[in-house]
Amino acid sequence: MAKRKGYISWDEYFMGIALLSAQRSKDPGTQVGACIVNQKNKIVGAGYNGLPAGCDDDEFPWDRTGEFLDTKYPYVCHAELNAILNNIGMDLHGCKIYTALFPCNECSKAIIQAGIVEVIYLSDKYDGTDVFKASKMMLDKAGVKCRKVEAKIENICLSFKEEDV
Repeated sequence: MAKRKGYISWDEYFMGIALLSAQRSKDPGTQVGACIVNQKNKIVGAGYNGLPAGCDDDEFPWDRTGEFLDTKYPYVCHAELNAILNNIGMDLHGCKIYTALFPCNECSKAIIQAGIVEVIYLSDKYDGTDVFKASKMMLDKAGVKCRKVEAKIENICLSFKEEDV
């Protein structure tokens, strides 16, 4: 018997983990996830956009507009930073990060400082804005490779029905 055909690639697998992680986000407007992988294709960190540990999701705002302190922006940690901070306690030099959304300038600083060598992203919807111009400039100057994921599949459906296993 030959091996099964149609299995997902490493890029599809790790981006899938990032997308699944995003489903943990309580943000009503944007859900982003990230997954860090070492040179042996082992997951060493994952995260999603949300409030820091110890901050109650119900006590902070989720608004996108208004006075700065009345919006989510001063409080939410982005998925990439959370993945770095939530890593399994290892040195991240040489690792790759998979992220649903191209990282902002602040997350790019953390990616560079952590020693991550490659960013694989799904969406670059804010391309051309100053934040992302700065991000790309820093990643480029630091020698961090960036590429859009190339998936051969459009979606995967997960089922929690016992009979589907």
